[in-house]
Amino acid sequence: MNTSIAALKRSKSNLDTLVSELSKVAEPQKQKNSYADDRFWKPELDKSGNGYAVFRFLPAVKDEDLPWARLWSHAFQGPGGWFIENSLTTLGKKCPISESNSLLWNSGVEADKEIARKRKRKLSYIANILIISDSKHPENEGQIKLFKFGKKIFDKITEAMKPEFEDEKPINPFDFWEGANFKLKIRKVDGYWNYDKSEFDSATPIKENDEAIEQLWDKQYALKPFLAAENFKSYDELKAKLDKVLLGTRSTGTAENVAIPLATNVAKPVKTETVDNISSTPITEDDSDETLSYFSKLAEEE
Repeated sequence: MNTSIAALKRSKSNLDTLVSELSKVAEPQKQKNSYADDRFWKPELDKSGNGYAVFRFLPAVKDEDLPWARLWSHAFQGPGGWFIENSLTTLGKKCPISESNSLLWNSGVEADKEIARKRKRKLSYIANILIISDSKHPENEGQIKLFKFGKKIFDKITEAMKPEFEDEKPINPFDFWEGANFKLKIRKVDGYWNYDKSEFDSATPIKENDEAIEQLWDKQYALKPFLAAENFKSYDELKAKLDKVLLGTRSTGTAENVAIPLATNVAKPVKTETVDNISSTPITEDDSDETLSYFSKLAEEE
């Protein structure tokens, strides 16, 4: 696909196509550790625990279809150390950690469910952004960066593309001409970063002319490499690491056999479900960038 800026302008970044992709986002995705990659931007809180920045989400790069990459990962600690890896479910493949979690969940024992919750997949997205305002680091303003974020911010994007009320006009946040700046507002709530007050501004062109816009487009980073197969460990490699983390040793058994033993034996039949699809599982904003980066640093320090 050889897309020109003129064709991109005519297509308006295909809002209908992006809206159709939202249904896939609701389903069940090894990126580089973003904290060590200077292509990534991360907001910074002030002394009061608040953070504020303004940026613009950018459309898909040339020869790519989507303006975001969606990834699933696991980050938890066991007797054998930290397990911090991307999930094969990102690629639509079987993952030993998810299988182990499902076994625990389906035991019907609350203690087992709690273990599964702690090992649950964490969802993140990666997108290109243009930094408009960053008072903590003004040197970032005007730069194109990669931004990794979780479900809460993606929900804001979804709401912009599919508004709830009739008087609200849908916008494509990733469009150069009819998109809108995103005002990121962060508060600390119960120890977690909260994004509820974040919002999109009114729609406006990102630059004054198409020539300036194309210069931005040429500087964006490809997202497909984050989903490349070489960035993911194989099923067997993940299972071996799971064995080591949970038991402090290697095993030739299946992922289910090496999981932490069930709290009790349940004689009665239980409803079989996949833990990663349990909507009733309490979820905090621990799928966000700062948490996974923190876990990664701890693992490297061991």
